[in-house]
Amino acid sequence: MESSLQYYDAENNQYRIKKVKGPISGMVEVPGSKSITNRALCIAAMGIGKAKITGALFSDDSRHVLKCLKDLGFKLDIFEDEKEVDIIGMGGIIPRSTATIDVGSAGTAARFLTAMLGFSGGEYTINCSKQMASRPMKELFDILTGQGAEIEYLGKKGHLPIKIKGCGLLQDRAYSKHDRADKDIDITVDISESTQYLSALLMIAPSLKHDVRIHVKSDKKIGSYIKITIGMLKKFGVDIKVDEDTYIISGRKKPVVGKYHVEPDISAACYFYALAAITRGKVIVKNVHFSTSQGDAEFIEVLQVMGCEVKDLEPGIEVSGPLHLHGVDVDMNDFSDQALTLAAISPYVDSPMFIRNVGHIRGQECDRMAAIIDNLANAGIDCEIEGDDILIYPSEPPQATVINTYDDHRVAMAFTVMGVKTHDIVIDNPMCCSKTFENFYEVFEGLVYNNEMGYEDLY
Repeated sequence: MESSLQYYDAENNQYRIKKVKGPISGMVEVPGSKSITNRALCIAAMGIGKAKITGALFSDDSRHVLKCLKDLGFKLDIFEDEKEVDIIGMGGIIPRSTATIDVGSAGTAARFLTAMLGFSGGEYTINCSKQMASRPMKELFDILTGQGAEIEYLGKKGHLPIKIKGCGLLQDRAYSKHDRADKDIDITVDISESTQYLSALLMIAPSLKHDVRIHVKSDKKIGSYIKITIGMLKKFGVDIKVDEDTYIISGRKKPVVGKYHVEPDISAACYFYALAAITRGKVIVKNVHFSTSQGDAEFIEVLQVMGCEVKDLEPGIEVSGPLHLHGVDVDMNDFSDQALTLAAISPYVDSPMFIRNVGHIRGQECDRMAAIIDNLANAGIDCEIEGDDILIYPSEPPQATVINTYDDHRVAMAFTVMGVKTHDIVIDNPMCCSKTFENFYEVFEGLVYNNEMGYEDLY
């Protein structure tokens, strides 16, 4: 991959973006959704029978999930070229009662698999990357220990890595130390920090020995990724009811995944739509439609409010950039992965940009609020943080700068978009994008620099 790129400096691990002369137009294809791929793999492992997952994402994150499931003894057949995975669901049984797994930097793997092992009857070690070790896990650990799991911290308290002895409530072969035959499992969770805690609990609940009631105590009760989890579980035959702040899941009714196709990743598609928006171009992302279950589709609607023309065509959604792109004041709490993308195109709008209610992104792969402010400020853009909001006041084009990615894939991809309309923007450590989109720069160059139509003719 690296040797085929025109503007990647492998020796210094930097990508120097070349300014384009006019509109960026064309059609691209993005990989499958990371969120859906990892959910499908974990649900299939805890379900019944053979599952065939097609359109799967293969990236650092998904490979860590696959390796963890293999290390836990699940039988998988992996076909990367075909983007398919076959997995045998064991009906709530984890084949190995003791194992060591490494979730790398994958937040989904860390939360989902920790919940699975915390409810099992086995003893496991969960290792992770340095980046993942800095991300919060205390809320989930407290829930698991509250149900009877035992946790030994191998690093900082409240964080991975850990050794965990499960509480035995998973419907596996292990002996349960609890006599709870006539009692529901009651759990209270705060999802203001991460909705992955609730998704993890929802996915494991059908394989538990009792019905489960999950009470959400935070102001935030649901989110786009929780909706994805619920939609997938219902599709696989799981009974879930929502009563205000309480989720009620029938235990002992394991999911049946069967054949399941993963949607294209809307988060990845948004970078290419943003390129069209700021260059007066026209981009279609194949097989992306508003029928998607993914919340980041809201970003496309924000582009429409900013002045873009949006059409849902047979090949995929098409976004056309306007003559003038307008700033917006938008609450991005429910599609916060695109806060970076919106911030990166903010230097090219004609009025202030206000990104609201995204305080939780401080605890993601990096402090994304700080990453936005630092990189925009280094490019000469007037911006500030006010509580959980980011305020950006564009006036001049970005100045030459080196973008610090903080080893965060979304920082790399978002600020690559910013670079196409100015000179000398360099992305440091660009290949961290392999976490979710390992050929991002190949697709980027294919659209931006190798488009046969030619930008000067389109301009």
